[in-house]
Amino acid sequence: MARLHVVTGKGGTGKTTVAAAMALALAEQGKRILLVEVEGRQGLAQLFDVPPLPYVERRIAHGPGGGEVFALAVDAEAALLEYLDMYYHLGRAGKALEKVGAIDFVTTIAPGLRDVLLTGKVYEATRRKVNGKLAYDAVVVDAPPTGRIAPFLNVNTEVAGLAKVGPIRNQADAIMGMLRSDITRIHLVTLLEEMPVQETLDAVGHLEALDLRIGSIVVNLVRNSPLDDDALALAVKGKLPTAELTRGLKAAGLTIGDDLVETLAREAHDHAIRVGLERENRDRIDALGKQVTELTLQPDGIDQGVLLDLAEEFRG
Repeated sequence: MARLHVVTGKGGTGKTTVAAAMALALAEQGKRILLVEVEGRQGLAQLFDVPPLPYVERRIAHGPGGGEVFALAVDAEAALLEYLDMYYHLGRAGKALEKVGAIDFVTTIAPGLRDVLLTGKVYEATRRKVNGKLAYDAVVVDAPPTGRIAPFLNVNTEVAGLAKVGPIRNQADAIMGMLRSDITRIHLVTLLEEMPVQETLDAVGHLEALDLRIGSIVVNLVRNSPLDDDALALAVKGKLPTAELTRGLKAAGLTIGDDLVETLAREAHDHAIRVGLERENRDRIDALGKQVTELTLQPDGIDQGVLLDLAEEFRG
């Protein structure tokens, strides 16, 4: 039933890439998907190698089976102008306020209002209908990182000191109702490292305390070990058989020397320790009892072909 997918994660975990791959995964068999950016970084434009996104929905990619992905970079100031025109009919007057810097002033002294404007545009796009049909089958949001996601989505609290009644308050209530409904899921991106996993665990607790629904935990940049469990156990102890290492090096056509064998043994030891730490962090994620999606490491970087491969992993 979910039609609004909010993607968050600690900085550096690849949440923008994951949001893009998720949008492509959803854009199948003729479906129209809107991919929304709210942080002003133009990360989607760089990822899809298109010009900077304006405050206008623009098609940026095709999905399998004739689907389409549209993108939108939501700007708080532009959203406020749209809001003033929609509710107060201040078209020209609103633009005059922009020229004198009043809009930037208002959103700076009232950061809660900025989040209401950003989420408000997402709310409008998710509910918009054209000729009686939803304009988009799903909306995917490249949201702020985990450290800020709870206040970003908790718009009711953010506007409590700004408006008790009136259009702003009514919009905040409506947005909160949608975010807490069956159509919305929050997805958290992490790596199998201590800090990203801890931030994910903390964010899940904060979001669930707000009665927001978790969709999946996306473990990104997953690396598969070439060693089996027995070899990993020996490598941790520094007891990999030297004879086997030597045979492997010879089979690879390398010139054998004691230094090379020792170096390989040390790298195997470090690798085994890292695998052990990754497995411990994976156990912490599994303990949440949430759906987990793994995306494999792409060593050659990200382009649209790789995005499609990641989208296939989502569908699989």
